[in-house]
Amino acid sequence: MGILNITPDSFSDGGKYTQIDAALAQVESMIEDGASIIDIGGESTRPGAVDVSVKDEIARVIPLLKAIKQRFTIKVSIDTSKASVMAESIEHQADIINDVRALQNEGCLAVMSQTNLPICLMHMQGLPRTMQAAPQYDDLINDIHTFFKERIAHCNAHGITTDRIILDPGFGFGKTLEQNYELLAQLSTFKNFNLPILAGLSRKSMIGNLLNRDVDERLAGSITTAVIAAQQGANIIRVHDVKETVDALKVLETVNKFKR
Repeated sequence: MGILNITPDSFSDGGKYTQIDAALAQVESMIEDGASIIDIGGESTRPGAVDVSVKDEIARVIPLLKAIKQRFTIKVSIDTSKASVMAESIEHQADIINDVRALQNEGCLAVMSQTNLPICLMHMQGLPRTMQAAPQYDDLINDIHTFFKERIAHCNAHGITTDRIILDPGFGFGKTLEQNYELLAQLSTFKNFNLPILAGLSRKSMIGNLLNRDVDERLAGSITTAVIAAQQGANIIRVHDVKETVDALKVLETVNKFKR
């Protein structure tokens, strides 16, 4: 899954793809590099991020979604937590909805109950503006498991069948440095749900803080975490650096063919 942030304030590539021509060029490049899904985000969810209005998010996301669908055959995921943005995106041929709030915001369950599209439910403790202040868990892995069980039950109660659900444990969203690496080490435990797992670790502060690397110096760390996530059973790897990650995963896939 190739990341396409069309926001001025995203932590890694904020402002680079706010113009539609630049965004489409990036989409074409990611497709050529091996992406099978493009994930469009119209609101930054980095720690401390400022909220974006529904009107502004729709104005950012929908024209680009329409342009991609006119030019390419790639699947498009829309990264949003707003019911109105979900509804508009579905109307304009989005293939997946990716919600960091796991359909907890008003109206989101109702919107998704009216479609058969896949929905990615992400775990986040708190909200983007404050989530990294002091995250605390009784038991990190069990707490996230409990959260997913509850959200899946809510989805089922609103007619969203389990086979449409993707799970994202939410690396960097209300977790300390140590908790993020515990989560990565234990990622395979979420295979118990028998649902696809999405892992998004690309260029995140868990890499920068561990290695003392700025955002543009985190490629090696990002690739390493992507490979570990795949080894732990992740089905979708959400990344900025598509070409390099695809190369690494091809090597892993080839090695796995010869395991006994």
